[in-house]
Amino acid sequence: MDADLPDTSSPSHLVFFVSVPSGLESLLAGELRQLGLARLRPGQSGVSFSGTLEDALRVVLWSRVGSRVTLPLQKVPAATPEALYAGVHAIPWEEHIPPQGTLDIEFKGVNDTIRHTRFGAQKVKDAVVDRLREKRGSRPTVTHAHPDVHIHVRLREESAQVALDLAGGSLHRRGYRVDSTVAPLRENLAAAILMLCNWPELAQQGAGLFDPLCGSGTFLIEGAWMAGDVAPGLLRPASGGRGWLGWDAPLWRRLLSEAEARREVGMQRLPPLLGGDLSATALQATRRNAMQAGVVESILLQQKSVAQLRPGFGSGLLVTNPPYGQRLGHGGEWTTLYRDLGHLLQSGCRNWPAGVLAMDNLLPQALGLKPERSHPLRNGPLHCNLLIFSPSRSAPKEAPTPDPAATPDSPISPGQEMFANRLRKNMREMGKWARREGVHCYRVYDADMPEYALAIDLYDGYVHAQEYHAPVSVEPEKARMRLQEALAALPGVFGLQPEKIFFKVRRRQKGDEQYQKLESKGIRFPVREGPFRFLVNLSDYLDVGLFLDHRRIRAMLGEMASGRRFLNLFGYTGTATVYAAAGGAVSTTTVDMSATYLHWARANLDLNGLMSARHQFVEGDCLAWIDQHPRRYDLIFLDPPTFSNSKRMSGVFDVQRDHVDLVIRTARLLAAGGVMIFSNNFKKFRPQWTDLPPYLEVVDLTTKTIPEDFRRHANVHHCWRMQMRA
Repeated sequence: MDADLPDTSSPSHLVFFVSVPSGLESLLAGELRQLGLARLRPGQSGVSFSGTLEDALRVVLWSRVGSRVTLPLQKVPAATPEALYAGVHAIPWEEHIPPQGTLDIEFKGVNDTIRHTRFGAQKVKDAVVDRLREKRGSRPTVTHAHPDVHIHVRLREESAQVALDLAGGSLHRRGYRVDSTVAPLRENLAAAILMLCNWPELAQQGAGLFDPLCGSGTFLIEGAWMAGDVAPGLLRPASGGRGWLGWDAPLWRRLLSEAEARREVGMQRLPPLLGGDLSATALQATRRNAMQAGVVESILLQQKSVAQLRPGFGSGLLVTNPPYGQRLGHGGEWTTLYRDLGHLLQSGCRNWPAGVLAMDNLLPQALGLKPERSHPLRNGPLHCNLLIFSPSRSAPKEAPTPDPAATPDSPISPGQEMFANRLRKNMREMGKWARREGVHCYRVYDADMPEYALAIDLYDGYVHAQEYHAPVSVEPEKARMRLQEALAALPGVFGLQPEKIFFKVRRRQKGDEQYQKLESKGIRFPVREGPFRFLVNLSDYLDVGLFLDHRRIRAMLGEMASGRRFLNLFGYTGTATVYAAAGGAVSTTTVDMSATYLHWARANLDLNGLMSARHQFVEGDCLAWIDQHPRRYDLIFLDPPTFSNSKRMSGVFDVQRDHVDLVIRTARLLAAGGVMIFSNNFKKFRPQWTDLPPYLEVVDLTTKTIPEDFRRHANVHHCWRMQMRA
């Protein structure tokens, strides 16, 4: 058999798969060869290999660039949920999961019938639990906290690969990150960048490592561990895999003992390590992380700007990840930072190799240097390039002054100029409408030019920009360049400082991902809507706390609320409750599963001077609550999610499938003559109102409730008025 192909001819050999961020497959294959593995098969986003359990556990402990190590069990049909269930049910789980064991399931991928990852995970869980109940008479417990077995399922088209995750989660979680900064670099990507910059060889030669924008210290810690021969999995918390019936605990303890012995020797020969940052918060995060990693005494940190920093050692590698991403850095601050970094490369570290991670295609021009080569990478959802500069780079030249052609006021390409002109035109037209109507938060651009596919909203002096995920037909590099052109234009068009511009990537939502946190700053500030003020958070969530397309719905509820008992189901941040309370509702009840959103709702009422005992907030599953609640209401706002299978909910909710049942069950809470406003944001929603009972009179309000700034995409939401007939 070919030496490069996995071989299972030996009964002790199994086939394992190590996943890796796209573009790093060859680097991973080289790392696996260094770990003594010879029978490899590189593939898309990973490498499979044939080996013993010891080989696999050694990869779990020592791989610096890998993401996961899995043991594939079976590829099962998955054209339908029923086929997926049957295929998973046929796997002998009693050979893998111990009695009274715990498990966790991670499901990735969607197809035409399994449209949400949580729904897929639910089907897999049902199949595993049912199989073990049939075989043993008892079922395992599902938990995210240190499960005995972690099951990983990857759905592709009409089949799904079912595997056991031997590390119980991503290998990038080393166990040392106790503090973080904005947009931290994943540990395995940082390690890959250091390898691509030849750091292991440079460290052996005694060269130092220098990161002038160190953030939370990921490059420095990963570099220290490489130089000190520290296994990246040595601190990783014990989790899924350890309880697997095939796990070899004595073997794992032996591998850990070997790694600890190597660390004791390796840590005696660490080279110089220098990190700098102007932010005291960032340096504090680096110190805490380095302390957890056991290398804090080996790293020198300086609170200085890039312009002030100079390494104190003769040879080394400069590697850094300049700020970019959700907090835009275009404009003067951006230009100064990159110019200073370029000057540092040209003078203070002229004879050093260097690696700079860049998302912005203007970075090489701003640095004033041409990289020796560029390596495309992915930093989470962001497309980046690693710019690698050789020690023999060209002689220093004058640091470039800001080029008028590159400033936001004068776009650098015809496409960017067209985008900026369209944005200015929209601002003029929408600005007149907004001033006339007293609107302070509104959408000013919504993929008007398909090649610049962003949604851009104004929030009372702040800009919130979201990129729609480009279709597969668009080349990633072209989409990335267009995005950068668009983002570079925003500060100039809006006349705002970069810190007032927020950017996120909006992909097709799976389950309730729109409610998932992107960051954890917790910074909320008030914006105006009509006579009211609402708190928004532009950094932490895709949806910021105020649905702009519901502006007219909220106003309508306020007009209808006088003298009525108001119920707000799936209440989110309580903006509709504010309108109802101000409109004269005798009482309001806001129900949501999230304590965070209910706290937010209370704050919104308090911000508008409306808090009183008349307003109740209920934390709970709305689907269960409506069946258990005996009270009646005169006005109900029902705005369910498109899909949800939260572990705190009873079952899985799909608005297309379940909307008739939900409306009927909620209508039982209506008093005689009561009114319910039903709304949802599923763009392909098709109502089945012929299945409703005759006592509900239904009137379509969709056209009336779409505000002016959303007319271009009139399916942004759907809305109906439902009233109990006499």
